[in-house]
Amino acid sequence: MGFVNMSDNTVTPAATAPAAKPSRRWPAVLVGLVLVAGVAGGLGWFMHKPKAPPAELASDKLGMSRPDGLLETHSLSQLPKDLLAVPFLKETLTEDFVFYYEAHADRLGLIGSLRRIIYEHDLKLQDSLIEQLFDQPADVALWRGADGRLKDFLLVMDRGGLAKVLEPLAKVALDDSQLTKIADVKVGTDDVALYQLTYNASKALVFASHGDKLVVLSNPTKLYDPESGASEESGSVSTKAIAALLNGDKLFPEAFGLPPRAPEVKQRLSVNASVLAMGYQRFIPNFAGLRFDMDDKGWHSFLAMDELDKQPDFDFKPIWRAMPMGASACVALPLAAEQQKPLLVKLGAEETVAQALTEHMAGAAGLCWYADSRLYTPLLVASLNDDDSAKLDGDLGNLFSSMVGAYEGNVADHAFPVVEKQEGTTHQWQRQVSSNFGPYAAKDAEQPDAITGKAFMRVSLARHGSTLLFSLDDKLVDKALGTLDKRFPPMADVVPKDLLMPVYFGPDSMAQLMQQETLDSLPQDMEPVFYNAAQTYLIPKLRKLGGYGKYALTLPEGSEPDGHWQWLPLEWKAL
Repeated sequence: MGFVNMSDNTVTPAATAPAAKPSRRWPAVLVGLVLVAGVAGGLGWFMHKPKAPPAELASDKLGMSRPDGLLETHSLSQLPKDLLAVPFLKETLTEDFVFYYEAHADRLGLIGSLRRIIYEHDLKLQDSLIEQLFDQPADVALWRGADGRLKDFLLVMDRGGLAKVLEPLAKVALDDSQLTKIADVKVGTDDVALYQLTYNASKALVFASHGDKLVVLSNPTKLYDPESGASEESGSVSTKAIAALLNGDKLFPEAFGLPPRAPEVKQRLSVNASVLAMGYQRFIPNFAGLRFDMDDKGWHSFLAMDELDKQPDFDFKPIWRAMPMGASACVALPLAAEQQKPLLVKLGAEETVAQALTEHMAGAAGLCWYADSRLYTPLLVASLNDDDSAKLDGDLGNLFSSMVGAYEGNVADHAFPVVEKQEGTTHQWQRQVSSNFGPYAAKDAEQPDAITGKAFMRVSLARHGSTLLFSLDDKLVDKALGTLDKRFPPMADVVPKDLLMPVYFGPDSMAQLMQQETLDSLPQDMEPVFYNAAQTYLIPKLRKLGGYGKYALTLPEGSEPDGHWQWLPLEWKAL
């Protein structure tokens, strides 16, 4: 998420050297999980190792790095239309979503290249062959590219002899400018040729067929021969793995802890936590992935969890009692209270302080976003294991002072002072931090000339009894303190009372937040074209999104991970 990267003056450990130069339903769940990782990572309380290491997968042994995503489908061509079967997505995506993929330049370029080869070489292949290829059951493994998005893919197709229809292509490989043979792989006793097809001038893919199997690799540079001594890298696939897939081996489902896809499941989409957490997955070790299945009854959601040592109870009620009402979206996760001395020491805590802090953390932690704040300033709520945590306050203050701040060249000690307040059971720490992403204009500061840039934040940490609060937006912390003091209604008043709810989604408030962020990132005087496009196409969709009611995503009562990749059903409950 671009909003998290505040490169001008970020909330990072206070610097002592000059600052660096500036340099829908499903999406709501994904955004929540990404940002809970980022903010919680800053505090360092989610870094734990699984109870036992997962077994080595067959794909690992064959030289294929674990996929970040997996699509198992009864028909590739039907997937966009099946997604539109969800009323929520149909309203927000519309038929344009289907037309976009049907008219995508890469798809059209690939189809055009195949048709040219068929025509010029007078191959006896029906023109409907290409449509048949897109209308077959398939498994598609996906890997992230350098930008973090799912990019490279490996497709395995299996359908009654269709792959044999492609065998005439081998006859033209020796004298066609776009189709070349690059290697052979051993499948049983057969030598099977690997071909590279170039299309759209600079694009290429690798494919091979054997019996009823067709395997396609989207990025030829990811293919390697382990016997050549080449090292495996992210998204790489060995010739041995290609051979195993052509031989019928199922290498993908086990990487996601899945049984074979049942016949009644038409679409199954699984995404690894490595994608959703954007590199911060080690801070949320319980979370393994998300999955969406479609059958004749519609779409179903699942959450994959990993068991941890000293597994904490899944109790999110204290979180919802502290969170102010009116959130756009919320996510809560169990908080395993294990010692994380090295990380906290690196953030500035002494070893004794690090041990004391981790020993006092308990229960769960949660994050909520609000329309009257920003996407990159959610409210974090965590639980302590007792009410009498006053002895921790000194350590919390020291840790806050060492890890929150930015290099401020125009103030003493090159950082604004920490403002500390205490009233009853509440202890609060606050520091002003210059940032162009801050909610306050520089002119509103007590010392406007001391602000580096055009805006600033008031980063705030507070302890209220056994509850810890943190946000880059001090107003959210103040509102949460008011909630705990019963001066403002909590989220607990609107969420299910006796259900385990890890995720909350308020479409109306979320639409307001997304509209604000979109228009703020597209100043009309600097980006008139994109601004007008957003006004014309995006804003109406957000208004439709805002028309939906609030939802709670709940887990079965007594849910608790037991092992690796345990899939728990998520139920969407209208509130």
